[in-house]
Amino acid sequence: MKVIKFGGSSLASATQLKKVFQIVKEDSQRKVVVVSAPGKRSKADDKVTDLLIDCGTKALLNEAYQPVLVKIIARYEEMAVDLNLDLAIIDEIKRDLETLALGDKSQPDYFLDAFKASGENNNAKLIAAYFNHEGLEATYVNPMEAGLFVTDEPGNAQVLPESYERLYELRKQAGVLIVPGFFGYTKEGKLITFSRGGSDITGAILANGLQAELYENFTDVDAIYAANPNVVDKPQEIETLTYKEMRELSYAGFSVFHDEALYPAFKAGVPVQIKNTNNPHAVGTRIATTREKSPGAVVGIASSPGFSSIYIEKYLMNREIGFGRKMLEILEDAGLSYEHTPSGIDDLTVILRSNQLSESQENELLNRLKEDLHADKVVIQHNLALMMVVGEEMRCNVGTMAKASEALAEHGINIEMINQGSSEVSMMFGVQEVDEDKALKALYQAFFN
Repeated sequence: MKVIKFGGSSLASATQLKKVFQIVKEDSQRKVVVVSAPGKRSKADDKVTDLLIDCGTKALLNEAYQPVLVKIIARYEEMAVDLNLDLAIIDEIKRDLETLALGDKSQPDYFLDAFKASGENNNAKLIAAYFNHEGLEATYVNPMEAGLFVTDEPGNAQVLPESYERLYELRKQAGVLIVPGFFGYTKEGKLITFSRGGSDITGAILANGLQAELYENFTDVDAIYAANPNVVDKPQEIETLTYKEMRELSYAGFSVFHDEALYPAFKAGVPVQIKNTNNPHAVGTRIATTREKSPGAVVGIASSPGFSSIYIEKYLMNREIGFGRKMLEILEDAGLSYEHTPSGIDDLTVILRSNQLSESQENELLNRLKEDLHADKVVIQHNLALMMVVGEEMRCNVGTMAKASEALAEHGINIEMINQGSSEVSMMFGVQEVDEDKALKALYQAFFN
């Protein structure tokens, strides 16, 4: 049995829904279908989820939300008309949205979560109606009915372990099951969403709970590429990735997956196949626990801007017991999370995302680091991009670091910092943001051309 998930671009119009129907119909093992809210039909279009956030926010602030609501309903109605569906389904969707807009606003986070989740929820109802209209037995399954229970953290739900046993019961149901992604319910019955991109998380949770043979994730690209195709001309497609490699690449900028989305599937050892709704017979990219050895040490290169570094220098730092703990306590008190901490005997650097710091917070943080740690020097540097070179086989290959450094040097790119995890699955280079694209091209050329 396969769990199959479709992203927003795959469900944005009647034309796309017809492709989805054919994909599901042609393989009887595709029993559980997880759906997103309708995405963009063109670059200038709006995602339904964005419209819902706008609508819900306006309703919460007692502003005129009706024009946005009309626009949302029109998206579903256009698909229903083009698919020749009974418009009773649109009446149901309209009632649902109007009821949400008039709902309890005393707890804004829960109010907005219900609004956001309605994009997936109503799309699942429409798709189930369409499949049945075409003669394929299909049932809409609400996450509450399925037993998908989560923690009470609006916008950041975590699945409760007991859900997996309940979800397994879905195997007993006949026909194709259409499940909305992006949300679950607390034990008390509150609707709570996962973080943005959460339909991927729902798919992975169901793949785990149903003990699926495969989790197929359909999007709008043929495969995951070895580098960003918007920067590198015609990069290689990746046939197979390990979960560790995908996690590193996703963290560093690969946008195919939310970086926590695969964990439930990984935990159960369920392989994931990335496929293209618009070209479903392309092989795609497989993500699994292990993979066969490949000719090269590097499987992919990713980059991500928006980082800052805090450099701390203190003579005999390595002799001072508790120095690292004190430094981390200061970060914790400031509500900051860090990404990397490359270090020497008398200095260390903290890498963190720049959007965590306001100018006033930055000055306060630098003063406290210098005073509380009695540091000789504390300097912050902004506008950094992290380049991530990824591949599990790097640990078995000599010269990977040298090749990367040489490629950057040949293109006149200064390396601000280097860090490599103990697992040797990835190595990280910090460069100036203005050099990000040039660095990505240089590294790709060194390892793939």
